Amino acid sequence: MSPGSTSPAPDEPAAAKSAGVPAEGTVAHARADAVVVVLAFAGIVVSLMQTLVIPLVPELPDLLHASASDATWAVTATLLASAVATPVFGRLGDMYGKRRLLLLSLALLTAGSVVCALSDTLAPMVVGRALQGVSAGVIPLGISIMRDELPVEKLASATAVMSASLGVGGALGLPAAALLADHFDWHMLFWVSAAAGVVATGLVLALVPESRVRSGGRFDVAGALGLSAALVCLLLAISKGAQWGWASGTTLGLFGAGAVILLAWGAFQLRVPYALVDLRVAARRQVLFTNLASVSFGFSMFALSLVMPQLLQLPTATGYGLGKSLLVSGLVLAPQGLVMMATAPLSARITRARGPKVTLMLGTVTVAAGYVVNIALMSQVWQLVLVSCIIGAGVGLGYGAMPALVMGAVPVSETAAANSLNSLMRAVGTSVSSAVAGVVLAQMTLTFGAARLPSQNGFRTVMAIGAGAALLALALASFIPARRAPAPSATPQGTPEPALTSGDAT
Repeated sequence: MSPGSTSPAPDEPAAAKSAGVPAEGTVAHARADAVVVVLAFAGIVVSLMQTLVIPLVPELPDLLHASASDATWAVTATLLASAVATPVFGRLGDMYGKRRLLLLSLALLTAGSVVCALSDTLAPMVVGRALQGVSAGVIPLGISIMRDELPVEKLASATAVMSASLGVGGALGLPAAALLADHFDWHMLFWVSAAAGVVATGLVLALVPESRVRSGGRFDVAGALGLSAALVCLLLAISKGAQWGWASGTTLGLFGAGAVILLAWGAFQLRVPYALVDLRVAARRQVLFTNLASVSFGFSMFALSLVMPQLLQLPTATGYGLGKSLLVSGLVLAPQGLVMMATAPLSARITRARGPKVTLMLGTVTVAAGYVVNIALMSQVWQLVLVSCIIGAGVGLGYGAMPALVMGAVPVSETAAANSLNSLMRAVGTSVSSAVAGVVLAQMTLTFGAARLPSQNGFRTVMAIGAGAALLALALASFIPARRAPAPSATPQGTPEPALTSGDAT
């Protein structure tokens, strides 16, 4: 997003026209459904990639002939690459074409999967996982394509479905990966990922049109490098802090360097004519509080994924573990993704009737309620399935509302950059969630034989923190303006869309 661009303001009814969209810019209604399905499938493929490696994590040191600490770079590399690539690809998509960057992302995912499939040592595996991580921008790019190309009446439900694809892939990826890992050579996980990437690329080429909305301008190389350096420092400290020691010089140095670089980067972004992130737009109340709520909501959502598999797999002799396999654990989590997808149409209906602010707030309350239920009910598999479904419904509502809130407050030519920044905020939340849950579960333990295992109170504490994070997201969302304003037009004729901004009820 660039303050120096000539993009129209969000409330200008001729936004699409001034961005250079021809009269035939939107796809026909019959083809719109196909576009939604293809983009959602691409989102599922990307989120599947992120969970496919989970069954391998305990075995990576032996499989890659590396130490346990070095093997974790196969996971960390994906986190860092996705954080760096998401805002960069969003800005490039606005400048040069969202479909073009979407295809590049899928191509890199496929290439990274092939590299991993051919790897038997750590170095190529880290390279392949980093390439896979670059594809994280697919979901915000897909949402942005929808805004540019779909008929107005389909936009709310389509963006909700696209947002839900993140949870669907994540929830279905674990049981699928466990099944493949149990019955095939571990390399098969990455061959499957590569094949899915090829299919998604082919479908996008065949069915998804290129948006003609362009922001123009120059790419802010210095801004991209500065933001990348800050994110790498901060996320590396968060993800490795437990291993290196939270008070170690390395961890504190990375936190300090990240903070200093981020402040300098922000000052630089306010001065350059074509900034990577338009901080003036990002500081608008609706965008700012949506992004802040996204951090807290991402934290809350991810806590379940950290707690439930461990609880399911701990031995029954502990008195609270359920002694299930990784496959069963994945199957317990799978309904969460399906409920997220099923909730997407409901999220769209609430958004149309009451505005996305109300939808987001309902989502946060639902997630908090799910964690409260989990604190009380955690002794049977069906209870955890119920919790998974409740939290899945809340995440589906919240994730469906966030793109509408962001797009309702930014120019149409900056859609991809704004959605990418929002996705980055959610990713930051999940990273912090992983670190906090790791610290809590490492400190609240009990002795079981020769091992130290997380205690039941440790799990309950993480659940309580997850509920608190959801309620914090609720409080932050309450500051989003409770008004309806015309959203930037998605139609080439310049007709304003129905409002997709915050609702008029709090």
